[in-house]
Amino acid sequence: MHFLKFNWNPITGIDIAGNFKLHFYSLMWVIAFVAGWYIMKRIFTKEKVSLTYLDPLFIYTVLATMLGARLGHVLFYQSELISEDFFSIFLPFKFKGGFEFTGFQGLASHGAAIGIIIGMYLYRKKYNYKSLLWILDRVVISVASGAVFIRIGNFINSEIIGKVTDSALGVRFIQDYYYKSQITQLTGIKDAKKAYSAVTNNPQFAELLEAVPYRHPAQLYESFCYVFVFLILWYFYSKTPKKDQTGFLFGLFLILLWTVRFFIEFTKEPQGDEYINWFGLNTGQWLSIPFIAIGLYFMFVYKPKSANR
Repeated sequence: MHFLKFNWNPITGIDIAGNFKLHFYSLMWVIAFVAGWYIMKRIFTKEKVSLTYLDPLFIYTVLATMLGARLGHVLFYQSELISEDFFSIFLPFKFKGGFEFTGFQGLASHGAAIGIIIGMYLYRKKYNYKSLLWILDRVVISVASGAVFIRIGNFINSEIIGKVTDSALGVRFIQDYYYKSQITQLTGIKDAKKAYSAVTNNPQFAELLEAVPYRHPAQLYESFCYVFVFLILWYFYSKTPKKDQTGFLFGLFLILLWTVRFFIEFTKEPQGDEYINWFGLNTGQWLSIPFIAIGLYFMFVYKPKSANR
């Protein structure tokens, strides 16, 4: 089964000019949002909701997701940015240690989830055509599809890597193991891209390659599972009357997605500083538990007010 193991040393983007680079990770976010827009368009059309509400929903969702994800990462995993590189929190640039275009890196899914819920609340306040839970019940279908692409983007970036493993599914993340300055020094090749490439393609640097451990491709595990989260949500929405049970799809999404996240966290390395690390569970797992509990409430306990009259 060793044929399933492989070295991961990709080109992560396209150089445009100077320090500006079009990251494939950013493209994954674009694909996620565009796919979500088309899914919501299909839902709106099916349920005869005016498409004039669709574009504002898209804008609110994008802004809420990005702001929530970024602030969530800073608060949960990298709070030192507040004092050390404050403007990098909100801008796609790094200022500490030299100006560099980085794209929007360091995005936390728990923060994104909170941001989306707040964003949908604000959207519903302005566009009062359906209830907040009606919107959430349908938006989460798009969110689940988007999560598939985001984790693929993480894999391309060699980030959110898994723990060292001797299983048949191990992947060597070359660019995570060696920093750019380090790999150029070790190989004597000034161009970082060529240096990374030489590690995997030039037998002269076989020792450098062998030093890189195989790790769980946790990003791909998550992406694969999220495909099924999306399919399950779409099935319940399109093939069962559960779409009319207010809060059911929202609750199902919370349970499925965060349960996946909870268990896959066992295969991951810590992301930044683990502020919460109790009873053998990491920050991501502890943050997932409240979402699962909320999901159970909306699936099995919640009753809309109108149903009680």
